[in-house]
Amino acid sequence: MTTLLEMRDITKEFPGVKALDRVNLSVEKGEIHAICGENGAGKSTLMKVLSGVYPAGSYDGEIYYDGALAEFRSLSDSEARGIVIIHQELALVPQLSIAENIFLGNERATGGVMQWQETFRRTEELLAKVGLRDAPGTMVDSIGVGKQQLVEIAKALSKDVKLLILDEPTAALQENDSRKLLDLMLELKAQGVTCIIISHKLGEVRYVADTVTVIRDGSTVSRLDAREGLEEDHIVRDMVGRDMTHRFPDRTRRAGEVVMEVEGWNVWHPEHAGRQVIQDISFHVRAGEVVGIAGLMGSGRTELAMSIFGQSWGRNISGQVKLHGKPVDVSRVDRAIDAGLAYVTEDRKSLGLVLDESIRFNTTLANLEQVSSRGVLSEGAETEVAERYRRALGTRTPSVMQKVENLSGGNQQKVVLAKWLFAGPEVLILDEPTRGIDVGAKYEIYSIINDLSAEGKGVVMISSEMPELLGMCDRIYVMNEGAFVGELTAAEASQERIMSLIVTE
Repeated sequence: MTTLLEMRDITKEFPGVKALDRVNLSVEKGEIHAICGENGAGKSTLMKVLSGVYPAGSYDGEIYYDGALAEFRSLSDSEARGIVIIHQELALVPQLSIAENIFLGNERATGGVMQWQETFRRTEELLAKVGLRDAPGTMVDSIGVGKQQLVEIAKALSKDVKLLILDEPTAALQENDSRKLLDLMLELKAQGVTCIIISHKLGEVRYVADTVTVIRDGSTVSRLDAREGLEEDHIVRDMVGRDMTHRFPDRTRRAGEVVMEVEGWNVWHPEHAGRQVIQDISFHVRAGEVVGIAGLMGSGRTELAMSIFGQSWGRNISGQVKLHGKPVDVSRVDRAIDAGLAYVTEDRKSLGLVLDESIRFNTTLANLEQVSSRGVLSEGAETEVAERYRRALGTRTPSVMQKVENLSGGNQQKVVLAKWLFAGPEVLILDEPTRGIDVGAKYEIYSIINDLSAEGKGVVMISSEMPELLGMCDRIYVMNEGAFVGELTAAEASQERIMSLIVTE
């Protein structure tokens, strides 16, 4: 095969941090090349170097593309050579149509006048290539995330892409959409498009990749030929630098007294008056117990959690929440926190963190009274608290003054957890607690959850990953169409049993 891309001894430094240290990457024409590594390993930084986001001159090393030395100084430079990167956070304008997004900055115009007929015709051709049947005039904010990913790929194809880079493309997708996207990558490969996929989901790496490069702590660790077969344990060992015989840490299960009860909980949609989203749900959580909630996307899991936590979602909410047998007021978020509840949202970047503020600022945000006197914040007390949780949770950062937007996904999740642990909850509700983080960071989050249960806290875990629920939970409630359709103990639970409850109810 012919080498399309070679990155030699790439080194990239930021103030106080060496993000990449003599990294090497070689990609052959027409292959799908996976880059694996923990959050913060340097995967995305390497791709930003390649695409010109970090321009030539801001890093050491050399890039050879299509047989020639390449010095890209901007995204437009790399795109002009057929290199297109699709970031994990999609770069679409919600208020514009599919056609307008695809040709944004690359408009089909003559003499400054848009050629809409040509734009829509070309859009239809591109949408057909990616298997999207929506009309070119459809507004992007009216389609789901899975379809938005396909629009991004159609946009890339409009630029005559030769090397397509996808950074965690399935992180926000449900299983069916993920598989469609992976199959599309295989189709593009058959059409001669070379792909690089950054992913921590080893199952999908095995499904599509021809070659795998593993990066750890900013350095290249290994290059594996997937066509000869891949062992997930081998990749995990290279990613984290240690054997992980067990994906879930051991835990002694000791459930105590009932700490929280939810009785007859009903919730209606905040905008559609006639639509009931949560229907007469009752459940309980014991001290020291991890209780899972399983269900397909749209089953109402997040809506249930948010409505319990200060009624932050929904309307006409009825039912009762008890802590230690006594009814508590959860009608507002501050009252829910005072009662002893905490909620770690599935959307940490929009709802869980203030991204352009420091770790210190975010850590104390839910319990400012503890770090203030007479309404005046104590910076010293804030720093002490943030440092204590940084050490306790193993957050990787040079300083608690670091902005959280500069942290990896796993470390951002630790900051969210620190914020709510400092609030001192009796029950912690975790909504997709390991979404978008790698296998090594997942293990660390699981260990934190186990420590909480060992302290006698009640934990509710919502997850779309069945193995995660099966590996962590003492009991699992199964949810479908806004109602609980079954309850399984850890001994009874299996992926087959859970799916059977969902599809037969």
